[in-house]
Amino acid sequence: MQNLHTALLATSLHRRIKVSAAHSLGVLAVSTPPSAARFREGYDAAVVKPLLAFLRATGAPFMVNAYPFYGLTSDAGLDFALFRVSAEGVTDAGTGLVYTNALDAQLDAVHSAMKRLGFGDVDVVVAETGWPWAGEDWEVGAGADHAGDYNRNAIRHLGSGVGTPLMPNRTFEVSIFSLFDENLKPGPMSEHHFGLFHADMTPIYDAGILTAPEENIDFVCGGGMDCGPIRPGGRCYEPDTVQAHAAYAMNLYFRSNGQHAFDCDFGRTGVVTTVDPSFGSCNFT
Repeated sequence: MQNLHTALLATSLHRRIKVSAAHSLGVLAVSTPPSAARFREGYDAAVVKPLLAFLRATGAPFMVNAYPFYGLTSDAGLDFALFRVSAEGVTDAGTGLVYTNALDAQLDAVHSAMKRLGFGDVDVVVAETGWPWAGEDWEVGAGADHAGDYNRNAIRHLGSGVGTPLMPNRTFEVSIFSLFDENLKPGPMSEHHFGLFHADMTPIYDAGILTAPEENIDFVCGGGMDCGPIRPGGRCYEPDTVQAHAAYAMNLYFRSNGQHAFDCDFGRTGVVTTVDPSFGSCNFT
């Protein structure tokens, strides 16, 4: 990590690109209540403390893989994991703070453990979170409806600016795991089924992430531009996915309006590429 940071310094990219490493919640010896959390003995001094010192010095975040699904042992905890708990929630006796969802509790546990080592000022990023859309009969909560609820609620909550009880009034960067299923991954069935999309890029369930591409199509095509190529029978209709059609429509708007970078932004859902996405008879240029 230090070598990577040194290379970034040499190329003046250190302010734009930060070096960190993701950790599972297995690094915690105690995680509940959040205020009592601490890192595993031995691992804390030998690995975590030097890492946190590096992150503080370079302005990089501590990255954690947080999965409330794995904390479920019965249906009783399902609402808490899926952001369905009312204001009563669960109270941390150590702080008196109330938790209305499991993800907040997990993130605050990490924050408390970092603070215990003297690094409560280091930022926290959710490197991975997600929910399986299928699993074994004995795996509590596995299912497409629950996966959709969790991912939609997690994205909404982490981006809301509410923060957590111990880290209020802030947003969290988050990556949803994963893009596709992993059919060869070892473990129970749930390990295979965290994917958001099938191999043909059709969504497995509604995770609440396709609204912007659909709106982009409506904006471009509803504004009078010729979207015939992505209509049924058009030369760019296949593959018949929201992403493919949105890419064509956004490119059409970009090319018709002077090809400025801001014409491809679409609320930060588009980016200018140097790779021509044309294929077969479907011409983007």
